[in-house]
Amino acid sequence: MMNERHSIHILTLKLHNFINYTYIVIDEVTRQAVIVDPSWEFDKICVKVDNLNISLVAVLLTHSHYDHTNLAERVAKRYDTNVYMSHQEIEYYNFRCKKLNQLYDEDILRLGYTTIKCIYTPGHTAGSVCYLVDKALFVGDCIFIEGCGICSSRGASPEEMFKSIQKIKSLVTLDTKIFPAHSFGKPPGYSLGYLIENNIYFQIMDVNQFVNFRMRKGQTGIFNFR
Repeated sequence: MMNERHSIHILTLKLHNFINYTYIVIDEVTRQAVIVDPSWEFDKICVKVDNLNISLVAVLLTHSHYDHTNLAERVAKRYDTNVYMSHQEIEYYNFRCKKLNQLYDEDILRLGYTTIKCIYTPGHTAGSVCYLVDKALFVGDCIFIEGCGICSSRGASPEEMFKSIQKIKSLVTLDTKIFPAHSFGKPPGYSLGYLIENNIYFQIMDVNQFVNFRMRKGQTGIFNFR
Protein backbone atom coordinates (compact mmCIF):
# COMPACT_ATOMS: atom_id res chain seq x y z
CA MET A 1 0.00 0.00 0.00
CA MET A 2 1.41 3.38 -0.97
CA ASN A 3 0.65 7.07 -1.04
CA GLU A 4 2.86 9.93 -2.18
CA ARG A 5 4.82 10.06 1.07
CA HIS A 6 5.06 6.53 2.41
CA SER A 7 4.34 2.89 1.66
CA ILE A 8 3.21 0.04 3.90
CA HIS A 9 4.30 -3.57 3.48
CA ILE A 10 2.38 -6.29 5.31
CA LEU A 11 4.17 -9.45 6.42
CA THR A 12 2.15 -12.48 7.49
CA LEU A 13 4.34 -14.35 9.97
CA LYS A 14 3.64 -17.71 11.59
CA LEU A 15 4.63 -20.01 14.41
CA HIS A 16 2.75 -23.27 13.85
CA ASN A 17 -0.90 -22.13 13.66
CA PHE A 18 -0.24 -18.77 15.34
CA ILE A 19 -0.30 -15.88 12.87
CA ASN A 20 0.82 -12.28 13.37
CA TYR A 21 0.91 -9.31 11.04
CA THR A 22 4.12 -7.29 11.07
CA TYR A 23 4.29 -4.00 9.19
CA ILE A 24 7.11 -2.14 7.47
CA VAL A 25 6.48 1.56 6.86
CA ILE A 26 8.79 3.31 4.38
CA ASP A 27 9.30 7.02 3.80
CA GLU A 28 9.39 7.11 0.01
CA VAL A 29 11.68 10.14 -0.23
CA THR A 30 14.50 8.96 2.05
CA ARG A 31 13.83 5.19 2.00
CA GLN A 32 14.06 5.19 5.77
CA ALA A 33 11.74 2.64 7.37
CA VAL A 34 10.33 1.32 10.64
CA ILE A 35 9.04 -2.13 11.47
CA VAL A 36 6.07 -2.67 13.79
CA ASP A 37 5.94 -5.71 16.11
CA PRO A 38 8.41 -8.05 14.37
CA SER A 39 7.66 -11.65 15.25
CA TRP A 40 8.28 -15.34 14.59
CA GLU A 41 10.12 -15.53 11.24
CA PHE A 42 13.44 -13.70 11.43
CA ASP A 43 14.79 -14.84 8.06
CA LYS A 44 11.60 -13.88 6.26
CA ILE A 45 11.74 -10.40 7.79
CA CYS A 46 15.38 -9.92 6.83
CA VAL A 47 14.82 -11.04 3.25
CA LYS A 48 11.97 -8.55 2.94
CA VAL A 49 13.93 -5.66 4.47
CA ASP A 50 17.00 -6.38 2.33
CA ASN A 51 14.99 -6.74 -0.89
CA LEU A 52 13.22 -3.42 -0.28
CA ASN A 53 16.58 -1.63 -0.26
CA ILE A 54 15.67 0.46 2.78
CA SER A 55 17.39 1.84 5.86
CA LEU A 56 15.61 0.42 8.91
CA VAL A 57 15.77 3.11 11.61
CA ALA A 58 13.39 1.86 14.32
CA VAL A 59 11.54 -1.12 15.75
CA LEU A 60 8.15 0.02 17.08
CA LEU A 61 6.38 -2.15 19.65
CA THR A 62 2.69 -1.74 20.41
CA HIS A 63 2.93 -3.69 23.69
CA SER A 64 5.06 -6.23 25.50
CA HIS A 65 3.33 -9.56 24.84
CA TYR A 66 5.79 -12.13 23.53
CA ASP A 67 4.13 -12.65 20.16
CA HIS A 68 4.81 -8.98 19.40
CA THR A 69 8.30 -8.63 20.85
CA ASN A 70 10.10 -11.94 20.31
CA LEU A 71 12.26 -10.62 17.44
CA ALA A 72 12.58 -6.97 18.51
CA GLU A 73 16.09 -7.19 19.91
CA ARG A 74 17.32 -9.52 17.19
CA VAL A 75 16.05 -7.28 14.39
CA ALA A 76 17.43 -4.19 16.12
CA LYS A 77 20.85 -5.82 16.39
CA ARG A 78 20.82 -7.00 12.77
CA TYR A 79 20.06 -3.49 11.47
CA ASP A 80 21.74 -1.47 14.26
CA THR A 81 18.62 0.43 15.17
CA ASN A 82 16.61 1.44 18.26
CA VAL A 83 13.53 -0.16 19.81
CA TYR A 84 10.56 1.90 21.03
CA MET A 85 7.81 1.09 23.52
CA SER A 86 5.62 3.16 25.81
CA HIS A 87 7.01 4.26 29.16
CA GLN A 88 3.97 2.81 30.93
CA GLU A 89 4.42 -0.61 29.31
CA ILE A 90 8.13 -0.76 30.08
CA GLU A 91 7.67 0.16 33.73
CA TYR A 92 4.57 -1.91 34.47
CA TYR A 93 5.90 -5.16 32.99
CA ASN A 94 9.60 -4.46 33.55
CA PHE A 95 10.21 -5.03 29.85
CA ARG A 96 13.87 -4.93 28.86
CA CYS A 97 15.82 -5.26 25.68
CA LYS A 98 18.91 -3.64 24.24
CA LYS A 99 18.61 -0.18 22.67
CA LEU A 100 15.16 0.30 24.22
CA ASN A 101 13.65 3.82 24.18
CA GLN A 102 10.57 5.11 25.99
CA LEU A 103 7.63 6.83 24.33
CA TYR A 104 4.82 8.92 25.84
CA ASP A 105 1.35 9.80 24.63
CA GLU A 106 1.44 12.07 21.55
CA ASP A 107 5.20 11.74 21.10
CA ILE A 108 6.26 12.22 17.48
CA LEU A 109 8.90 10.18 15.68
CA ARG A 110 10.36 11.43 12.43
CA LEU A 111 10.81 8.99 9.58
CA GLY A 112 12.39 11.08 6.86
CA TYR A 113 9.54 13.34 5.74
CA THR A 114 6.94 11.11 7.42
CA THR A 115 5.71 11.65 10.97
CA ILE A 116 4.68 8.85 13.34
CA LYS A 117 2.47 9.76 16.29
CA CYS A 118 2.34 7.59 19.39
CA ILE A 119 -1.17 7.30 20.88
CA TYR A 120 -1.50 5.81 24.36
CA THR A 121 -4.30 3.24 24.27
CA PRO A 122 -4.30 1.01 27.38
CA GLY A 123 -6.83 -1.73 27.93
CA HIS A 124 -5.32 -4.86 26.44
CA THR A 125 -2.21 -4.12 28.50
CA ALA A 126 -1.32 -1.32 30.91
CA GLY A 127 0.74 0.58 28.35
CA SER A 128 -0.46 -0.39 24.89
CA VAL A 129 0.04 2.21 22.18
CA CYS A 130 -1.03 2.71 18.59
CA TYR A 131 1.09 4.39 15.92
CA LEU A 132 -0.55 6.87 13.56
CA VAL A 133 1.13 7.45 10.20
CA ASP A 134 -0.94 9.90 8.15
CA LYS A 135 -4.14 7.88 7.50
CA ALA A 136 -2.84 4.54 8.74
CA LEU A 137 -3.15 3.36 12.35
CA PHE A 138 -1.11 0.41 13.62
CA VAL A 139 -2.99 -0.91 16.62
CA GLY A 140 -1.38 -4.15 17.80
CA ASP A 141 -3.97 -5.98 19.92
CA CYS A 142 -5.86 -2.90 21.06
CA ILE A 143 -8.51 -3.34 18.42
CA PHE A 144 -9.18 -5.68 15.53
CA ILE A 145 -11.35 -5.23 12.46
CA GLU A 146 -13.84 -7.57 14.11
CA GLY A 147 -13.56 -6.63 17.80
CA CYS A 148 -11.05 -5.58 20.47
CA GLY A 149 -8.28 -7.16 22.50
CA ILE A 150 -8.82 -9.28 25.58
CA CYS A 151 -8.97 -7.35 28.85
CA SER A 152 -8.38 -10.11 31.40
CA SER A 153 -4.60 -10.47 31.63
CA ARG A 154 -2.36 -8.72 34.18
CA GLY A 155 -2.51 -4.95 33.73
CA ALA A 156 -5.48 -5.14 31.36
CA SER A 157 -8.68 -3.18 31.95
CA PRO A 158 -12.01 -3.19 30.07
CA GLU A 159 -12.68 0.33 31.42
CA GLU A 160 -9.43 1.54 29.89
CA MET A 161 -10.22 -0.30 26.66
CA PHE A 162 -13.51 1.59 26.43
CA LYS A 163 -11.67 4.89 26.92
CA SER A 164 -9.06 3.94 24.33
CA ILE A 165 -11.68 3.13 21.71
CA GLN A 166 -13.41 6.44 22.36
CA LYS A 167 -10.04 8.16 22.10
CA ILE A 168 -9.35 6.56 18.72
CA LYS A 169 -12.78 7.62 17.50
CA SER A 170 -12.10 11.21 18.57
CA LEU A 171 -8.55 11.51 17.20
CA VAL A 172 -8.59 9.51 13.99
CA THR A 173 -10.39 10.36 10.76
CA LEU A 174 -13.00 7.97 9.40
CA ASP A 175 -10.94 7.19 6.29
CA THR A 176 -7.91 6.11 8.32
CA LYS A 177 -7.03 2.47 7.65
CA ILE A 178 -6.66 0.15 10.65
CA PHE A 179 -3.78 -2.32 10.77
CA PRO A 180 -4.08 -4.83 13.66
CA ALA A 181 -1.65 -7.59 14.58
CA HIS A 182 -4.15 -10.40 14.01
CA SER A 183 -7.13 -11.25 11.83
CA PHE A 184 -10.29 -13.02 12.96
CA GLY A 185 -11.94 -13.06 9.56
CA LYS A 186 -11.15 -9.71 7.98
CA PRO A 187 -7.76 -8.70 6.54
CA PRO A 188 -5.96 -5.55 7.72
CA GLY A 189 -6.70 -2.20 6.11
CA TYR A 190 -10.40 -1.59 6.69
CA SER A 191 -11.24 2.03 7.53
CA LEU A 192 -12.18 3.37 10.93
CA GLY A 193 -15.54 4.23 9.39
CA TYR A 194 -16.06 0.54 8.63
CA LEU A 195 -15.27 -0.40 12.23
CA ILE A 196 -17.73 2.18 13.56
CA GLU A 197 -20.43 0.67 11.37
CA ASN A 198 -19.58 -3.02 11.89
CA ASN A 199 -17.52 -3.52 15.08
CA ILE A 200 -19.81 -3.86 18.09
CA TYR A 201 -17.19 -2.50 20.49
CA PHE A 202 -17.22 0.79 18.61
CA GLN A 203 -20.99 1.01 18.92
CA ILE A 204 -21.36 0.65 22.70
CA MET A 205 -21.38 4.14 24.18
CA ASP A 206 -21.86 3.33 27.88
CA VAL A 207 -18.79 2.20 29.80
CA ASN A 208 -20.68 -0.16 32.11
CA GLN A 209 -22.43 -1.83 29.20
CA PHE A 210 -19.08 -2.13 27.42
CA VAL A 211 -17.38 -3.71 30.44
CA ASN A 212 -20.24 -6.14 31.06
CA PHE A 213 -20.30 -7.19 27.42
CA ARG A 214 -16.52 -7.55 26.99
CA MET A 215 -16.16 -9.51 30.23
CA ARG A 216 -19.38 -11.52 29.92
CA LYS A 217 -19.39 -15.14 31.02
CA GLY A 218 -20.14 -18.00 28.70
CA GLN A 219 -18.18 -16.78 25.68
CA THR A 220 -17.29 -19.69 23.43
CA GLY A 221 -13.81 -18.21 23.01
CA ILE A 222 -11.84 -15.13 24.00
CA PHE A 223 -12.07 -13.86 20.44
CA ASN A 224 -15.80 -14.40 20.08
CA PHE A 225 -16.68 -10.79 19.46
CA ARG A 226 -20.44 -11.23 19.15
